[in-house]
Amino acid sequence: MKNNEINCPVNKALNIISGKWRLRIIYEIGTKKRRFGELKRLIPEISEKMLIQELKSLKSHKVLTRKAYPEIPPKVEYSLSEHGKSILPIIEEIEKYGKTITP
Repeated sequence: MKNNEINCPVNKALNIISGKWRLRIIYEIGTKKRRFGELKRLIPEISEKMLIQELKSLKSHKVLTRKAYPEIPPKVEYSLSEHGKSILPIIEEIEKYGKTITP
C-alpha cells in the first residue's frame, strides 16, 4: 500500500467499518448493551463464528466494549465505546438513504 493510501482518512475508516456485518452489528447495538444471544437473534443471517470474529475485530478497533460478569452461566455484554458511538450518525444517514430505495 502506498503511503498516501495508508494515511487516507477514508481508508482508515473503511478498514474499521467495512465488511458485510460490521455496520449492522454497530447499528443493532446502538446505544444499548447487548448480549451475544440478542445480537444473534437480531441478525439471524450471520453465523455464530462470524459474529464472534466481527465482535472481536470491533473490540480490537476500540469500537466496542466487552464486559464479562463473573456468573454462571457466563454473562457478557457488548456496548459501543465513545469511539463507536461516533459512527452512529453515519449509520443514521445510511438508514435514511436505505428508506428512499424502492424494491
